[in-house]
Amino acid sequence: MQKYLEKLRNKENLSFNESKAAFEILMDGKASDIEIFDFLTLLSAKGEVSDEIAGGVYVLRNKSKRVNVKDCVDTCGTGGDGMNTLNISTASALLLSSMGINVAKHGNKAVSSKCGSGDVLEALNIRIDLEPNDIEEQINKNNFGFMFAPNYHSAMRFVGPTRKKIGKRTIFNMIGPLSSPALVDRQVVGVFDKNLLKIFADALRNLNIKYAWIVNSEDGMDEISPYAKTNVVQLKNGEISEIIIDPKELNIGANNFDDLLGDDAKFNASKMIDIFKGEDNDFSKAVCLNAAAGLIVTEKNSKFKDAYDSARSHILSGKTFENIKNIQNV
Repeated sequence: MQKYLEKLRNKENLSFNESKAAFEILMDGKASDIEIFDFLTLLSAKGEVSDEIAGGVYVLRNKSKRVNVKDCVDTCGTGGDGMNTLNISTASALLLSSMGINVAKHGNKAVSSKCGSGDVLEALNIRIDLEPNDIEEQINKNNFGFMFAPNYHSAMRFVGPTRKKIGKRTIFNMIGPLSSPALVDRQVVGVFDKNLLKIFADALRNLNIKYAWIVNSEDGMDEISPYAKTNVVQLKNGEISEIIIDPKELNIGANNFDDLLGDDAKFNASKMIDIFKGEDNDFSKAVCLNAAAGLIVTEKNSKFKDAYDSARSHILSGKTFENIKNIQNV
């Protein structure tokens, strides 16, 4: 481990293979608490690069329980934008599943907010403790399965105490969303910092992802925003390009940010049920914008406006609520 720490002290980036080797040491429990602390804080001080992130993802995925499903999308983002919004990416995942898209949702309970994806799904009476076979069955039956990260990544236990001691974001906040136990090859990833857009795209290209959108909006959301332009870096078949989603051009007509403000799990779940039953507000529009990204990366639509309109007509029909009832009856 010391040779990698020395490189980081000299502000040198680790290669993909060096990162893999370092993370193997961490995930096998062979690093001391001091080495873990130094590794994470030195990486953060230097600034993580795509090879380092990809190396961590490779090892974490390799050591996780495996969910064997095909043609799935994940909508897990980094969190940490500090906006205290409702669970937009989780709601968009449930909307997508009700539209016939297979969603293998990866996530955790709250870290930087009052309510994480695991919390709100529990409040919706959707089980988050399912083992791989049950997840596979749920996706085949109802197009949705949730993989609760601590249940799938036992190797993380070696770094948990040190992460808590550090008390701020580390590279694990970046590799977590990319480490799906279902090895999805299509993703929508919201990031808390637009400087991470290309870094994430490069990391995902290293990991043979077919189609991904990495998003960050100009108003600070780690989602596609209904209020401001959103910067998108697209990875499609190894090619990286940039897109801007402008809600004004799409005539979204959203103007009440209070509609997006979240609270505890019970509150957030009730707001989700409201829009799934067909209530129309800014939360519904935000969820449809982010579900539209899922329709693009799964190639159900090629034009974003068409994808958004499709999500809008579906959510307003109330059909998403019917699908939720199926997912609840596990």
